[in-house]
Amino acid sequence: MKLKISLIAIFALTLLLHLNSNAQNLKIGYVDSDIIIKQLPEYKTITAELEQLQKKYLDTIQARENEIKTKAQEFKTKYEDAQKKVESGEIKSDAEIKALNEEMTVLQNELRELDDSLTTYKQNVREILINKSNELFKPVKEKVIKAIEDIAKELKYNFVFDKADGVLLFGDKEYDLTFKVLDKLK
Repeated sequence: MKLKISLIAIFALTLLLHLNSNAQNLKIGYVDSDIIIKQLPEYKTITAELEQLQKKYLDTIQARENEIKTKAQEFKTKYEDAQKKVESGEIKSDAEIKALNEEMTVLQNELRELDDSLTTYKQNVREILINKSNELFKPVKEKVIKAIEDIAKELKYNFVFDKADGVLLFGDKEYDLTFKVLDKLK
């Protein structure tokens, strides 16, 4: 966060130095879009919807984790039982030991597959929640940016930065150097 604010300050200072003639008239402002968005009525609705969706996924994750714990306990019990049978001499033949090893390997692989599946599911859920959040908040953010642009134009600000993201939200076209740089590079 400090780095973003420092970058904004450096940008503003550089801009002031390069635009000496207009420096007295240059107006730079900033907003904290997080605070603004959290105050809007849409925020509570969207947050509630996201929490409900998240709970649905968390319930599934919890069920899968319980399944893995049950299978792990089952594996542990069978492994300890098999070990006791081998140590007591109840199981002696190579064929019986080989069958026991194969059974343990199958159970171990099943546990690994369940764990891998759960990890993949969690990653997918994370992506789904991020995408859904972006989708739901997009119109709210657009509304906020539009209001910021309107205020900036009304109060004659040349630049407005977002403290939350450290990005330029509004820039007076007069100070846009994009095409001058492109012309120089051609």
